Amino acid sequence: MKRPALHRIAFALALTSLAACRTVGPDYAVPASAAFQRPDANAAFIDTANPQVAPGAELPARWWELYQDATLNGLVEQALRDNVELKVADANLRRAAAVYEQALDAGGFEYEAEAGVSRAQLSAESFLLEHELPPINLADGKFAVSYQFDLFGKLKRASEAARADEQAVAAAMDLARVSLVAQVAGSYVEICHANHELHVAEHSLQLQQRSRGVTQRLIDAGRGTPPELARANAQVAMLEAALPPLRAQRDASGYQLAALLGRTPGQLPGGVATCDQAPTLSQPLPVGDGRALLQRRPDIRQAERRLAAATARIGVATAELYPDIRLGASLGAAGLLADFGEPLTQQWSIGPLISWTLPSSGTHARIHATEAGADAALAEFDHSVLQALRETQTALSRYAHDLQRLQALQQAQAQAALAAEQNRRLYQGGRTPYLSSLDADRTLVSADATLAQQQAQVSRDQIQLFLALGGGWNADAVAQAPAPTVVPTVSRHAANRHAPNRHAATQQD
Repeated sequence: MKRPALHRIAFALALTSLAACRTVGPDYAVPASAAFQRPDANAAFIDTANPQVAPGAELPARWWELYQDATLNGLVEQALRDNVELKVADANLRRAAAVYEQALDAGGFEYEAEAGVSRAQLSAESFLLEHELPPINLADGKFAVSYQFDLFGKLKRASEAARADEQAVAAAMDLARVSLVAQVAGSYVEICHANHELHVAEHSLQLQQRSRGVTQRLIDAGRGTPPELARANAQVAMLEAALPPLRAQRDASGYQLAALLGRTPGQLPGGVATCDQAPTLSQPLPVGDGRALLQRRPDIRQAERRLAAATARIGVATAELYPDIRLGASLGAAGLLADFGEPLTQQWSIGPLISWTLPSSGTHARIHATEAGADAALAEFDHSVLQALRETQTALSRYAHDLQRLQALQQAQAQAALAAEQNRRLYQGGRTPYLSSLDADRTLVSADATLAQQQAQVSRDQIQLFLALGGGWNADAVAQAPAPTVVPTVSRHAANRHAPNRHAATQQD
């Protein structure tokens, strides 16, 4: 056959293949039944009557700056720069990006070049000769180019899956940032509150020690009794016993903060270990609404991207039902080294290559497995949405109730302090028995300790609420995220017929 005829055949096959090209598997779109699309999931939060929260206010990206604490700002910036876990997440993200680049490079044109020179002893018998052939010098060289047609979208779906995997890893890194910022702020606040509780306990101890001194002087003057001194000594010992746990709590928070900053235990910036006044909010805490929450939470984006990858892999598995087609051409020479390049050694080829593994029950089983994986990913996506709403509502409710308790404890502490001062003066003046003053002091000590603990709990509630709201990563990415596309769901059988719009995405590539 003449060379122009071969060219025409190859070109005709290529045109025919391209004309039949289609992408198998379901396209990626959000199911209307997904929890992400529910109106009540995107509505305003409930239990927001608390005056310390602002339901309509948008959560800023750098929420920790609402505390207006320079030390906290510096700690967060250092952690975002030096934290070891973030470095691991960054390495994972770079690896996922490289896998995506590899998927994009699959298919299309491929080039191959080979060259070799050898001295060989050929078999005389293979040429039906009766005498031995002399050793000869051989040369072989070839340059080949081929093009793989993605007729059924297998490579396209594979790149979609790789891209979604990369975006899921990016969301995981954002989630690591969110958690890191909350842990840094929480550890710093714990140190401050532990020092404050220590000061409260030490002050209560000093008061009780003075009261014991007064009791001793009254005994020396013949106005007190040994049982009263024993009670005073017991109260002093109880207050002293409360100090070691507070110091241990402070030290543990310091060690955790050092690790978060990428440092060894004890290496904290100046002023952190001695902080005794935790940062407080000077304005109501902004919480936004459900829609903003679902768009902002990195774990929801991570679950959604995993759903995108699982959906794309249905197309990859479905494409296994169809053949792979390549169009290739090669040019080269092979023969004696002395004659290499002469017309007698030249060789070339051009034409399509069709490879098709006939579908079996295993192929269909792999398709069903990927469909089940997509169903599981959709369920995980719904779970992430419901979990985010539950965590936020729980944090809002706990914050509101703990604030109410804090207000009541502040009133109780003020009254306990007044009663203790009045009873102390009456006892010192000999107008009331020692037990009355001792009971008043115990009440004050308990009120001071409980109030300090509740102040620490309110600070923890704030950090937990910020964490549930999902702030602290790249907010610009949220602002630029496109609105999701809503389409009706289809059955599994329809998906097997390659019907589009089976699953969903809240972000498009």
